Amino acid sequence: MVKPIHLALGTIPIIVALLISIPLITKNEIPISAANSVDKIEIEYTKHQLKKISYGVTERTGAQKTEILFIKNNGDTKYSFTEQGYLQPDIRSKLDEKKLNKIKALIKETGFITIPSESFAILDDVTDYQKSNVKITLNGRTNHIHWPEQNATSDFIPPIITMVESELDEIISEIRE
Repeated sequence: MVKPIHLALGTIPIIVALLISIPLITKNEIPISAANSVDKIEIEYTKHQLKKISYGVTERTGAQKTEILFIKNNGDTKYSFTEQGYLQPDIRSKLDEKKLNKIKALIKETGFITIPSESFAILDDVTDYQKSNVKITLNGRTNHIHWPEQNATSDFIPPIITMVESELDEIISEIRE
């Protein structure tokens, strides 16, 4: 028969392990401490709103709207917007250090730079869709990834790509305000 003292001593390590692991498991953000001052990053993010135009036998895909966000290592940003072939004036701004470190940490900690550059097939019946691409240079290493929105392809788009996309879209919306 198990003595109560042995039972109590056996539960102590379990309680300590739970106290340590629960905050780590429930935390859903990447720690900003992952980015440090020696990390050098440049990001070029492009979104195209595409439309297929059919000419009977042939068809052509053209951009209705294009947005380009360029982020330099020091936080300087340049946002370009083209709609129906007309380029709007560039908007320049600067990211605060906290936001820049957040995006650096996200890319560095998730291994985004090591994601293979895949090609996602577009469904045949899709005529209007958004296609995005991002070119990231982190500490001299460059990765270029292209992807369509999820409803334009039957392929699975990894969540890390959509996570980076939403962070960059948030920066664009802050700049456009």
